[in-house]
Amino acid sequence: MADVVFEHVTKVFPGGAVAVADLSLEVGDGEFLILVGPSGCGKTTALRMVAGLERISAGQIRIGGRVVNDLPPKERDVAMVFQSYALYPHMSVERNLAFGLRQRKTAKTEIERRVADVSDMLGLAELLQRRPGQLSGGQRQRVAMGRALVREPEAFLLDEPLSNLDAKLRVQMRAELKRLHARLGITTIYVTHDQVEAMTLGDRIAVLSDGALQQLGPPQEVYERPANVFVAGFVGSPPMNLLRAVAAGGSITMGELVLPALGVPGGEVVLGLRPESFVPAAEGLPGFTFQVEVVEPLGDEIVVHGWVAGEAWQTPGLDGEVLLADREEGGRAQITVRFAPSDRPAVGQRVRLGAPPGSAYLFDAATGRALG
Repeated sequence: MADVVFEHVTKVFPGGAVAVADLSLEVGDGEFLILVGPSGCGKTTALRMVAGLERISAGQIRIGGRVVNDLPPKERDVAMVFQSYALYPHMSVERNLAFGLRQRKTAKTEIERRVADVSDMLGLAELLQRRPGQLSGGQRQRVAMGRALVREPEAFLLDEPLSNLDAKLRVQMRAELKRLHARLGITTIYVTHDQVEAMTLGDRIAVLSDGALQQLGPPQEVYERPANVFVAGFVGSPPMNLLRAVAAGGSITMGELVLPALGVPGGEVVLGLRPESFVPAAEGLPGFTFQVEVVEPLGDEIVVHGWVAGEAWQTPGLDGEVLLADREEGGRAQITVRFAPSDRPAVGQRVRLGAPPGSAYLFDAATGRALG
């Protein structure tokens, strides 16, 4: 086991495209770190640089105290699982699982033990004599994961390994990954854009945007205290509603919604409200009228899309600049609200919603940084 350290790491592709910009973070020995962000944010490039599949343009990467910038992949003692299966088509499942161990001249009894343990864990025991062409996509992905797991390396590098699994198996595999990590304690860096995976798997999550680190911390902390508008709008499913507002006289005004906000400097701010924070309007509670457009029943909750009077904000770019969204006709802002099944509204209905003052997030309109 070993720690993995990024020290001012930058990756610039030919043509000048910056994939990773001055990334500094430490993955502790035995830690499970999630790299999360939208497509193109640099998370997979960061992972490939650790594996030695991409050369860094500047900075250092250390694994277990060793600078590995110039080491080939085979000398880094890491195991990577790709989005693609990357299996040997002419080999059986058993031989695919054991291939890396045989290359390292591991004892036959140890190979058999590890292959048996991993195949049982991943539900591959009955498939060991099949070849990849005889497997489903989900089964192939499990074999790819198993081939990395049997090696028990210093670090696991996982690039969206569950993306090809069906929903039920994905839930099962998330639990198995957590059990495996608890048992082996191997340093793990896991790339995903999936909100549930990010929140449930990692000890910490690192949120990236345009190659830059936006926030690093425990999942719940990042969710409850987003550092800026980008993190607020990205972490959470459905995401936080971000709205243009004005601070003046100790209050925040957004359309017909007026919330107390003592100590906030006057001027434009970004108001954030999570879909689950709204409640039925009550006397004396700040509120607004919500026009229902789309209703999505999800069993234990109802997700409803609609609009309120106001203007929406886009998420920030690399430098934290907040970009004002195109104004909708009539000053309407699209928002998402969670309802209990018993409170399900009808399409076209106008609903009065309340927003408890403690539920609001405020961000600086010029920089996108959190206020307070």
